[in-house]
Amino acid sequence: MHIADATRGILGANGIVGAGQNIATGAGLSAKLRGTDQVCACFFGDGSTNQGTFHESLNLASIWRLPVIFVCENNLYGISMHQSRHQAIQDIADRAVAYNIPGVVVDGNDVFAVYEAAKEAIERARNGQGPSLIECKTYRHHGHFEGDPAKYKPAEEVAEWMSKDPIPRLINYMIDNNILSKEEFNDIDSQINDEIKEAIKFAEESPWPPIESVVEDIYTDIVEEVKK
Repeated sequence: MHIADATRGILGANGIVGAGQNIATGAGLSAKLRGTDQVCACFFGDGSTNQGTFHESLNLASIWRLPVIFVCENNLYGISMHQSRHQAIQDIADRAVAYNIPGVVVDGNDVFAVYEAAKEAIERARNGQGPSLIECKTYRHHGHFEGDPAKYKPAEEVAEWMSKDPIPRLINYMIDNNILSKEEFNDIDSQINDEIKEAIKFAEESPWPPIESVVEDIYTDIVEEVKK
């Protein structure tokens, strides 16, 4: 959740629901003021679209025609509450109308559908036409947190969505269309598993950090300078 790498354009996320939307708006404003062709992609869930930050961000981005792509990964549940219980609309993309920007609904489990929608939105943003809202219909396979039994999700609903898993869908498409052979896929899968095993081994065999590191980046010498 908290991964950030500015060198790769990853500004980072946080645990506050809807907080990333105004950060993305700020990033879009920065790109516009600096005159770059950068586009900010902001990802969030369906539950966060009830937050004031969502509406404030879309409003500002629309007024200032900022290069931001707001991507709602609608997995149908805000923690344990189904979308139908916290919103009177079926398509979150409908909310784009209030801000005079495109609102697109796509099959979030279809790699190609998401790619095409994103491509169009990015081109629009780079042409100075402002933001877009893309709603990707998808599903959360497991609970909201580790240990969540997810008893609130009907078994038949889970089974239906599991059959739409985007990873095997893409793999089957590539194999059926001779883009990738079964053997090539098995080789890739094996390589990835080996990398994961090596990473786990490295972590388990690495020494614990020194106790002094617990306060690194917590305090600063600037405070001491002020006191002096």
